[in-house]
Amino acid sequence: MASGNFNMYKHPMSKEPQLKGIVTRLYSQHGYYLQMQPDGTMDSTRDESSSFSQFNLIPVGLRIVAIQGAKTGLYLAMNSEGYLYTSEHFTPECKFKESVFENYYVTYSSMLYRQSQSGRSWYIGINRDGQVMKGNRVKKTKGAAHFLPKVIEVAMYKEPSLHELAPEPVSPPHKTVKTSDSPSLKNRRKDAPKAEAS
Repeated sequence: MASGNFNMYKHPMSKEPQLKGIVTRLYSQHGYYLQMQPDGTMDSTRDESSSFSQFNLIPVGLRIVAIQGAKTGLYLAMNSEGYLYTSEHFTPECKFKESVFENYYVTYSSMLYRQSQSGRSWYIGINRDGQVMKGNRVKKTKGAAHFLPKVIEVAMYKEPSLHELAPEPVSPPHKTVKTSDSPSLKNRRKDAPKAEAS
């Protein structure tokens, strides 16, 4: 886990502050690895060797992490409707609180959004069918929210520079996921279809 390693110090060869984080795979209690596809789509896999299931967990505060796809360089984010999407820039929607649950699994909740009435946190979750869930449907006591970070290596990162969230219609999310309870949420503007990779 990245939680205890919020150590900022200057590397002798660099003027940039360095953050100690980890390269990891996030293994769900339901038996799936979270993964980020090359086009930024979030889904899951049972294949432990998938290179798209590798993430940089970068500490950006006390028990607060940025989750970045190791292959794509995109940041995982959660929007105000609870949908996970990927962002080229590190914004407040890309901050997740890392908490250890009683069973030693770890949960990741949005730092920005929660239920307005109850105050209940919104979590990253994968259901029993391997589908990435909408954050406001994931309960922290359920297996969908529980992950075991499987550390691949410890790494040093430059602190991500925080971008402001753009006003809604100007900059739609880069790519959102198909969630278990909704049709695929696409970018709000009509983009030209991309050629499928063979």
